[in-house]
Amino acid sequence: MTYEERLQNVSVLGAAGKMGSGILLLTAVEMADLSLLPENKGKSFVLNAIDVSPEGLSGLMKYLRDQIRKVAEKKTVWLRKVYADRDDLIENYDVIDEYIFDVMNVVRPVTTMSAAYNSNLIFEAVSENRALKVKLLSDIDKNNENKPWYFTNTSSVPIGLIESEAGLDGRVIGFHFYNPPAVQRLVELIKTGNTKKEVVEFANSYAKKLSKIIVPSNDFAGFIGNGHFMRDALHGIKEAQALASEKNIPLYKAIYMINKVTQDYLVRPMGIFQLVDYVGIDVVQFILNVMDPFVTDEDLSSDLLDKMMLQGVKGGQMSSGAQKDGFLKYKGGRITSVWDIHKQTYVDIDEFKDECDDILGNLPESTVAWKSILRNKKKDDLLSNFFNDLKASNELGALIAVKYGRRSKAIGEKLVADEVANEIAHVNTVMLTGFFHAYGPVNNFFD
Repeated sequence: MTYEERLQNVSVLGAAGKMGSGILLLTAVEMADLSLLPENKGKSFVLNAIDVSPEGLSGLMKYLRDQIRKVAEKKTVWLRKVYADRDDLIENYDVIDEYIFDVMNVVRPVTTMSAAYNSNLIFEAVSENRALKVKLLSDIDKNNENKPWYFTNTSSVPIGLIESEAGLDGRVIGFHFYNPPAVQRLVELIKTGNTKKEVVEFANSYAKKLSKIIVPSNDFAGFIGNGHFMRDALHGIKEAQALASEKNIPLYKAIYMINKVTQDYLVRPMGIFQLVDYVGIDVVQFILNVMDPFVTDEDLSSDLLDKMMLQGVKGGQMSSGAQKDGFLKYKGGRITSVWDIHKQTYVDIDEFKDECDDILGNLPESTVAWKSILRNKKKDDLLSNFFNDLKASNELGALIAVKYGRRSKAIGEKLVADEVANEIAHVNTVMLTGFFHAYGPVNNFFD
């Protein structure tokens, strides 16, 4: 079966979700583009958008139209060539509207799993629930005579377990998009010892067509991305708890301080507690629970996350993409308050910010901001100067930052030592590309 034939009938499970909608958009555009090629005229391309929520599917279709318009506006030159024989498409907006119609015409929104029974390729983007994934894929496989290939978007469940428990015999591969799939360029590719060679070849071709950067990860729970992020987050949580105890301050103040250090001192796009909120406290807790049974030399659990969940504070994002409140409270994208786990209420940052900043001390004059340094040609020199100054400082914020940077580096090195990642460069690429860090965690800055 050729690349085009494989993509003539595709299904996306969990299509109305945050990840599924992005995967569906990318695949719909790729399938429509193939259908518009002269050699594919007359061929049928069907993309089943499968989700249990009719309301979610309705919202998905609106999302697709809006996003496809943006895609079309960026490639009107190519579209004019494709529609060159259409005398009725005169203006650019005519061409764009026709392209939106053609892409949307590929998509079939459905709530029944049986739609996947004729597919050659199935993307699975349901929740991080091993039992659910296994049930869905095994049910489809028992009813699909095409011996389809399965691309699971899991970020934590070992692929080999899904393969063996669903009886997929080398026809499943981990294809972990980063959020949001339509924007993020990174994909973690995870194969098992049984994964068929042609599945891997197709995965690489598909990723290339989508202009994605592939990083291979070995099949260990959490893979590279969550393998690093989860441990990095646990370190931040423990540092906040230790700081609260050592300085005899409320935990919410320590959370603010560690979040500030991990953003401003470590030159990251978000502080660690803001990142946990972005992913979702519930999601982070769930992934840790998935990973923990496979790890024998460390405890991947957090009593603080458990308490937040019991208090109903979960973070995550609304369907609009707006941030829900978690450890931190947000207004217009700005952090305004921090959750007090004891009083179970948010405390306005303005009430304690100056006090906490004084405790942390001053940043070195060589400090650099994440946003301004990303594309700076002297980035490495500027970072090196700044981190050297941090290492020479006795201010509390600097001491915490250096310890944090060294822990982050050790996590990356251990992922290689444990053979989760094949090489240091893969760890750094995941954090640079998937998490938008300004530098890889395994570096010379924190020697």
